[in-house]
Amino acid sequence: MKHVLTAAAMALMTASAAQAADEVKLQLKWVTQAQFAGYYVALDKGFYSDEDLDVTILPGGPDIAPTQVIAGGGADVTVEWMPAALAAREKGLPLVNIAQPFKSSGMMLTCWKDTGIAEPSDLADRTLGVWFFGNEFPFMSWMGKLGISTEGKGAEGVEVLKQGFNVDPLLQRQADCISTMTYNEYWQVIDAGVTEDELVTFKYEDQGVATLEDGLYVIEENLSDPEFVNKMERFVRASMKGWKYAEENPDEAAEIVLDNDASGAQTETHQKRMMGEIAKLTSGSNGALDPADYQRTVDTLLTGGSDPVITKTPEGAWTHAITDAALN
Repeated sequence: MKHVLTAAAMALMTASAAQAADEVKLQLKWVTQAQFAGYYVALDKGFYSDEDLDVTILPGGPDIAPTQVIAGGGADVTVEWMPAALAAREKGLPLVNIAQPFKSSGMMLTCWKDTGIAEPSDLADRTLGVWFFGNEFPFMSWMGKLGISTEGKGAEGVEVLKQGFNVDPLLQRQADCISTMTYNEYWQVIDAGVTEDELVTFKYEDQGVATLEDGLYVIEENLSDPEFVNKMERFVRASMKGWKYAEENPDEAAEIVLDNDASGAQTETHQKRMMGEIAKLTSGSNGALDPADYQRTVDTLLTGGSDPVITKTPEGAWTHAITDAALN
């Protein structure tokens, strides 16, 4: 009888320990796809539960603004691009970057080669597809740097076409170039039957106007709560473990993403290819923000011509406190 009680007591202890896992809600920037593989891998492989965390991953989508979700208390931490985060911060939403799993930018402009576009100076007098909702900031900064107006077509200006999250404007020849990510839309163009030889691409990274993407952001005041800080240290440590596992096992990571795709919209071919490209962007990051990358992002955003993304150098927009504790 004594053994039964002991077993029951142990079961009770185990149950209460399981209940005690700290809840974390993570808001993604976009739908479930390999862009966020590290988090799904950390969940699937038990890296979060190893850190006594109960993590809920909230997919994004065309109708979801991550900054609004976290502002309203719907998430503890969000994946966001730094331009949108810094713009939000300047407008009064005190977001702070606590980790930076992505080292490089995947953003580029993809153009038809037969339009005669061979270098950035050839972009003037063209129609260019650009994403908005905060994703236009690097583009505007780039045009400002080139001295090209975004007010309309002309010898020194371009027509900006508000691009949906698809590649139709290029395929239907409504635009000479469109915004694409190395890991996603570019391959949608290729899958539509276009050959790589028919295209010219300009990576923001190569143009010196790349801004940091897919960082982890929290609300500043939460960082004064020791319990929240401790929770984020564990979350970042487990997440980076997930990212490095995904880099080393891209096909398995893609399969884990597919298992988590409730929409059923993603295909194995696309996700495996995406994961291969994503691994190039996370490679070289241990999760800690590189101050030089941050400074380049800020400098790019401040030089947006007459309409800069941010008007002054941000203060307190990032911290190494979490990654110093999580990774060392």
